[in-house]
Amino acid sequence: MTELAKWDGFYEIIGSAAGALIGLQFVVMTLIRERPGIRAEAGAAFGTPTIMHFSAVLLLSALIRAPWPSALPAASVCGLVGFSGVVYASIVIRRMRMQGAYQPEFEDWLFHAVLPLTAYVLLAASAVVALMREGQALFGVGAAALLLLFSGIHNAWDAVTYHIYVRSQEKDTKDL
Repeated sequence: MTELAKWDGFYEIIGSAAGALIGLQFVVMTLIRERPGIRAEAGAAFGTPTIMHFSAVLLLSALIRAPWPSALPAASVCGLVGFSGVVYASIVIRRMRMQGAYQPEFEDWLFHAVLPLTAYVLLAASAVVALMREGQALFGVGAAALLLLFSGIHNAWDAVTYHIYVRSQEKDTKDL
């Protein structure tokens, strides 16, 4: 378990970042909600997953910092989070395909579907690797957490800029 203790600072940083970004995303969504014409199906495909990915990073940070008696329970929990994330990412992909409020482009598919799915697969795989090579598996867990954090940052920024620039321009055009 000494390998796990070396990661304390890393998980303090990304866990704090994820928690702060969750709060900030709530503020942004409250402000965006004041704008007319927002469709709930787009939020389920693009907004809610961002919060879920930030929450997964926060959860991983808390779980990794727990005083586990051995690596096995920590690996099991990481595997469960990874498997659950794969299922959730599959649901998000279906929602992205079904919603009609916005036509996703390559970048949307990459950051909302491919990268989070990759992170959750990596997390689940790291849990299996942890049974044999604990130190190497922790790099996989850390990489998955960072991938989710940075995907979430991109997606939150993308949502804000979309509503500021595209939706504002549409509103301004209608007002003319």
